[in-house]
Amino acid sequence: MHIDIAGLPADHVVFATSPLAELGLALHALSEPGHHPGLHGWTTATAAGLEPDLADRLLEAEFLWRNTFADIFLPFSGIRGGDGRTGATLAEDLDILDRLDDERFVTAATEFTCSSMYGADAPSPLADPGMRARVLDMAAARGPRQVEFTKRLLADPVSVRGWIRRLLEDCDQAFFADTWRRVSVQLVADARHKTELLRRKGLADAIGAVSAAVTLDEDAGRITVDKLTEGRTTAVAPEVGLGLTLVPTSFGWPHLTVLHAHHWRPVIHYPVHLPDLPSPASVEQLQRRMEALAHPMRMRLCRNLARSPYTTGELAESHSITAPEVSRHLSVLKKAGLVTTRRRGRYVLHQLDLTVVARLGSDFLEGVLR
Repeated sequence: MHIDIAGLPADHVVFATSPLAELGLALHALSEPGHHPGLHGWTTATAAGLEPDLADRLLEAEFLWRNTFADIFLPFSGIRGGDGRTGATLAEDLDILDRLDDERFVTAATEFTCSSMYGADAPSPLADPGMRARVLDMAAARGPRQVEFTKRLLADPVSVRGWIRRLLEDCDQAFFADTWRRVSVQLVADARHKTELLRRKGLADAIGAVSAAVTLDEDAGRITVDKLTEGRTTAVAPEVGLGLTLVPTSFGWPHLTVLHAHHWRPVIHYPVHLPDLPSPASVEQLQRRMEALAHPMRMRLCRNLARSPYTTGELAESHSITAPEVSRHLSVLKKAGLVTTRRRGRYVLHQLDLTVVARLGSDFLEGVLR
């Protein structure tokens, strides 16, 4: 995922917190607790405390945050000529959401029906009959609840927008206001720290502090986010306002999202760093490790190497293959970072790195969810 920033002034890069964005991810965690094992206590207690009416309404609209995180939770990005600033409170964020025109709102809200066209200059379902038919068809594939909601949204966006605002306000009253008071301290501190890094040390240091999966190529004038998806946007399009906004989240891990809708200001929505979380493996590194372990002979070699250090000769004799064959397999495993090597006298010993192997499952889950 690439964001072009060539010629972008440093003061057009903004780190800011967003109550609405955090509410969206909190709702996602309630819908998909399996994505967020670290939030199990919060999701269990919050779900148990929901009034039945609110729980039913959340089910009715959950397509906005369950499978696809709708851009309506980052509405400041869609304000034409905006400055990328978020609201200080949920009410201010919702006021910004109200400023989106109906076409932008509906297109963002129905993103789950046209994700393959995300980032392209696709027509609005409010204005284009073909897109309208596609949206309804894709909504029908998700079930009757979503198709009925989508029909209402297309027929009367004004009333549905009011319904969504009231729903989010009720979430604030029921549980989110207390949650935001707790998590906002860390998020504000994170945004302030990275703003100071940007001011004192420059964009490279500020971007480097966001995530190991986000890198800056200053020569190319491009930020790259390492994800299992492809896309490109620009922070220097005058028609939507110059700039890039980075929003920290406490509920977001392992998701690292990039808003790159056509004619919207790009946004990187990143989880705040927690000391007990390892640095994320790159997508390329994860693929290399899984390919290395897919070979049956390398799997058998790992059975030995997991138990104790072995020499190349010992492995060759144990598996009835030649030493050069063992060396080739070990080379693949070492390149993937799965095997360590040390010398003991005249012998070279190889051993499986159990810590790295133990993390493969979590690395894979984070990679596909990032």
